[in-house]
Amino acid sequence: MRKGALTNVLLSVIAVALVAIAARPYVSPPPVVADSAAAHAFYIEPGVQNLRYPDGTGQVYGKVVVDLRTGKIWGFPTGTVDPYPSYPLDSKPAVSRPFALGRYAFEDTDK
Repeated sequence: MRKGALTNVLLSVIAVALVAIAARPYVSPPPVVADSAAAHAFYIEPGVQNLRYPDGTGQVYGKVVVDLRTGKIWGFPTGTVDPYPSYPLDSKPAVSRPFALGRYAFEDTDK
């Protein structure tokens, strides 16, 4: 084969390969999949609520959080009306430990 013919054959092969790559999404498009499971499926109620301890021993300001997977309702004490835990007498960042407030029976909605 002459040098010009070999060049034309190689360029033709490259052109056909590029057309095949470019046409692939139109011929067989990939399926579209949305994220079905969130890492943490929580709903955080806006604002700060006055939370009552389930045993009736007291009340505290805090955030209400609902676990959308299980329906459990948690109260995260903040100590003040601030939307985050803060204890002015302590200089290190505060950590809020949740306590159970109740549960929504989401499974009953399928009946």
